[in-house]
Amino acid sequence: MDKKAKKRLEVINKKLQTLRPRLAGSKEQADDPNELAELENEISSLEAEAAELRKSK
Repeated sequence: MDKKAKKRLEVINKKLQTLRPRLAGSKEQADDPNELAELENEISSLEAEAAELRKSK
């Protein structure tokens, strides 16, 4: 894995750490139903990108 891919993976992991608690909070208090879907989509796309980066080691 090259330096750029490692850095991108670090950024993705950091974003996921902040998004997962937001998703949990959004599920508990569903003020905006669109927010829940947006968070789920963003998390799934970041997880897919992370998987691709790990696969390309």
